[in-house]
Amino acid sequence: MGTIATGRESGGLAKLVCNFSRYGFRILHGGCERCRCGPGDQLRRVLQLFKTLHRTRQQVFKNDTRALEAARIKINEEFKSNKSETSHKKIEELIKIGSDVELLLRTSVVQGIHTDHNTLKLVPRKELLIENVPYCDAPTQKK
Repeated sequence: MGTIATGRESGGLAKLVCNFSRYGFRILHGGCERCRCGPGDQLRRVLQLFKTLHRTRQQVFKNDTRALEAARIKINEEFKSNKSETSHKKIEELIKIGSDVELLLRTSVVQGIHTDHNTLKLVPRKELLIENVPYCDAPTQKK
């Protein structure tokens, strides 16, 4: 899958160099006092995000091969474009963006199927269907 090696940098901090050629990204991080993360914590979170995004893609775009392929390509492109990022702060920011995208896909995207020329049939997933709570005109007073 890839190679893992440790080395020393000019500041004396050990860095973990992980180069996963299969997924096309690289992380240089060996833990730091600022965030108190372990040597493999950030790598684990990036891999977990990558896998979660692909699982969400498969659920959201089920039975739509064109959307599945487009989402797969976009996810892989985004990870590959940031594969040489070494800044801990920037990697954390990218992880946050990826997590937000996954949440948005999972909670906001609904499939639509063209049935006629001007008709679109929506196919919501079960996790998107929630109990409808009626609106209350008279708000309750807090005591």
